Amino acid sequence: MRAPLLVFDFDGVLVDGMREYWWSAREAVLELAPGLELPERAPEGFALLRPLIHKGWEMVLMAAELSRADLDLDALLAHYGEALDPALARWGWDSALLQNTLERVRHGAISADRASWLALHSFYPGVPERLTALAQEGAAWIVLTTKGGAFAQELLAAAGLAPAAVFGHEQGSKPEVLARLREPGRTLWFVEDRRPTLELVRATPGLEAVRCFLVSWGYLGPGDRDRLPEGIALLEPQAFAAPLAQWP
Repeated sequence: MRAPLLVFDFDGVLVDGMREYWWSAREAVLELAPGLELPERAPEGFALLRPLIHKGWEMVLMAAELSRADLDLDALLAHYGEALDPALARWGWDSALLQNTLERVRHGAISADRASWLALHSFYPGVPERLTALAQEGAAWIVLTTKGGAFAQELLAAAGLAPAAVFGHEQGSKPEVLARLREPGRTLWFVEDRRPTLELVRATPGLEAVRCFLVSWGYLGPGDRDRLPEGIALLEPQAFAAPLAQWP
């Protein structure tokens, strides 16, 4: 049996990019609605919403929503999925506009001052060293992210990391990409910090054999660690640092 192919989510698993999320989302909102007032530092509500945010355009929408004086944050947290379409309609935007604006902001930041943009991110402690050590165990690894692939590659290259491949949102959903990565005689291990994504993978026909890991250090919501269903294991930092044979 060949060594597993490890598939890592990026934000919340390899990299803590909370400062960049807010900076880019804020800049995108101010480009679309210049009259809004948004703080330079991320408000607490943004951090609370982050575990629910799935795609980049949602970050921009949530930054705009947080500017509303009449926002019911508790209701938004409780009914996040149902709130997205009404919020888009409220602002007169669509997801493509928000995604394109966000990516334009990021490209502009990289072109203007790459070092400053990179400095808004930090790899979690021990992550670069552990990824480098995977080669000694004969295991290849790739990145699968809802971020644009080019932005993930910028950060990986700056850290001297070279995965076998990087798949961004342009390549399709995570279950779709995982289905394309299947090979006879090789297991897939998927490492993610978003429990609903792992549950979706587990429920996708053809992906039943994918080993799923929920990292304990990512952008987890309340209760995400509790009562994990069969097929999803909690990955603590000490287990992540251990040889693959000792992973849960």
